Amino acid sequence: MDGNGRWAKKRMMNRLRGHRAGIEAVRETIRTASDLGVRYLTIYSFSTENWKRPEDEVDGLMELFAQTMLAEVDALDEEGVRVMTIGDMTALPDATRQAFEEAWERTRGNDGMTLVVAVNYGSRNEIVRAARLLAQEASSGGSAFDLDGIDESTFAQKLYTADVPDPELIIRTSGEMRLSNFLLWQAAYAEFICTDVLWPDFDRYELLRCLLEYQDRDRRFGGL
Repeated sequence: MDGNGRWAKKRMMNRLRGHRAGIEAVRETIRTASDLGVRYLTIYSFSTENWKRPEDEVDGLMELFAQTMLAEVDALDEEGVRVMTIGDMTALPDATRQAFEEAWERTRGNDGMTLVVAVNYGSRNEIVRAARLLAQEASSGGSAFDLDGIDESTFAQKLYTADVPDPELIIRTSGEMRLSNFLLWQAAYAEFICTDVLWPDFDRYELLRCLLEYQDRDRRFGGL
């Protein structure tokens, strides 16, 4: 969800104002995706690299995450949306982590769209974590000790997204043309759409345009 800072700069505002403006785009995207029958929606809200940003911006984002999650959980629950997170939650401030945990607890029994919030998430970190988990099983004589039994499926079960299907479409806003450490393993056959629209300006019509473009893609998964 790129472009919050640039959106704010164009309006002579600080970056946190841009992040706050982006919340409405998050709301509209979730609502539209759920209405359209999308089963899984992942939003990349904070990466492991984002800790390098100025301290006041990081602190503001963490507070914004907590406020937004607590404010939106009732509506998400009413819509039947299930909330889950991927990433290392242990590094988050207590209030932020607890807000996400409360949302998960409230909505875990829902059977509508699953909203996956990637927070303090980095795909390289995720892959290394999966390798360590397999190594730990091997060293303790667990099922991973049979090296021939380690295949793509076994490895994928050690990822944060073990219970989430691989993405079919990845949308990146604000003209960026890279993955930025997002779902490197899972994105092997995802379709990509990059739009110049800054995230706070990403509305339901832009989402629909992206979905229509996706529907015209010929997905061969390496075949003819």
